[in-house]
Amino acid sequence: MLDTAPAVRKAPGRKNRTGPARSGRRRIRTGPYLLIAPTVLVIAVLMFWPMIQIGIMAFQKVGSRQLRGAPAEQVGTENFRTILDDPFFWQTLRNTVLFAVVAVTLTMVVGTLVGLLLNRLGSKMSNLVAGGVMVAWATPPVTAAIIFTWLFGTTGGLVNWCLDGLPDWLVGSGWSDFNWFGSPLPTYTVLTVCVVWQACPFVAVSVLAGLKSVPSELYEAARVDGSGPWRSFWAITFPILKPIFLVLLVMSIIWDFKVFTQLFVMAGMANRDAFNLSLYAYSEAFGSLNPKLGMGSAIALVLTVILLVVTAAYVRLMVRQGETR
Repeated sequence: MLDTAPAVRKAPGRKNRTGPARSGRRRIRTGPYLLIAPTVLVIAVLMFWPMIQIGIMAFQKVGSRQLRGAPAEQVGTENFRTILDDPFFWQTLRNTVLFAVVAVTLTMVVGTLVGLLLNRLGSKMSNLVAGGVMVAWATPPVTAAIIFTWLFGTTGGLVNWCLDGLPDWLVGSGWSDFNWFGSPLPTYTVLTVCVVWQACPFVAVSVLAGLKSVPSELYEAARVDGSGPWRSFWAITFPILKPIFLVLLVMSIIWDFKVFTQLFVMAGMANRDAFNLSLYAYSEAFGSLNPKLGMGSAIALVLTVILLVVTAAYVRLMVRQGETR
């Protein structure tokens, strides 16, 4: 028997909803924002607010009178014109750039070699050596600077004692009272050794962690094809670990551009020829009886802009390579 009941017709303009009714407005989830709010607040108080103050003082004349309560005088871009016209600013910038180039290069090369060495060791020995080298990275900059000041000191310095004991035909004579911190080149030599000693363990452990993710089958296939260690590194290791190397490179540039503590402890304020931008900014702001916080803030702002340019170039490169989403 056929069903001759008329079909129920749907009213026009209505949709058959099988799920719960949805609101036209999208629901905002506040939970994640509440979780990160304390961190953002701490960063804002400890970093953003001081940076804003430095940016404001860079366009003001702030000296002893202003520190005693007098209103700051707006000078526009006078502080920037003063430092850009000062030959000493360009000398400190040159010292900063040359030191960063040498220190970053040595840090990346030595750290990568140590990471490759750790990857060749057994698991127990690798963990032991990695933990030992991380002690250098965890050493506070002040402590490391004091250690190297003693090692290269003119009174009882271990390095001078060792060099003085070597044959004169090999290293020359007069090392017992050689002052490593009297001129820029020896000062930056000691500073470079100190910074590389502290920074390369972090690079080594990061490279080691990246090497653990590289399939061993790739190296076995390369050995079958007759590739040596050098060719295997550039054909397999470097392309796979390129994002890690880029991150380490940018971090090393930022760290070495703003080195202050080690240079301040080693050279102090007397040897102005060895100043970098950080020490120059400190000397202008606090290094005399007549502080110039406006000048120091302008120098610090220039250094910040340089580092932001480096960071922006890195982010752009990562976006181009599709490493960020």
